[in-house]
Amino acid sequence: MPDDKKRPVHEIRLGRIKAAIWENATDNGKRHNVTLTRLYKDGDHWKDTTSFGRDDLPLLCKVADQAHSWIFNLTGDPPAGEAF
Repeated sequence: MPDDKKRPVHEIRLGRIKAAIWENATDNGKRHNVTLTRLYKDGDHWKDTTSFGRDDLPLLCKVADQAHSWIFNLTGDPPAGEAF
């Protein structure tokens, strides 16, 4: 069966925290969005959630920072509100 789902252009994972980076075409060119999830096991099956506990937050920050850096290095765009 072919996989018709759109896949992220890049993923970053530290432990059970994952960032998926998605590319979207717009009238102004390509833009990127990030989804952050925590993986967990439910019986024999792996699932993900967007709920994070206290101990997940340091890794969440690191993964978000790495996702930001990956997008910035790809596009070279300064963050909103900043100029060169």
